[in-house]
Amino acid sequence: MSCPICGNDTVQSVRPFCSKRCADVDLANWMRGKYVVISDDAEEAGEAELLRAETNEKPH
Repeated sequence: MSCPICGNDTVQSVRPFCSKRCADVDLANWMRGKYVVISDDAEEAGEAELLRAETNEKPH
């Protein structure tokens, strides 16, 4: 298995990543809104739009 951030081989202690650094990069991507989980729930979708508007981000 390869690290989803850099492509190197994974390390069991931080799997699915190769290092704590790549795990932290992934976490930062989630926190910045670079990753999105699609929802059919209208309320959740509205909250995502509100958050995006507050941070001046464009929809993906």
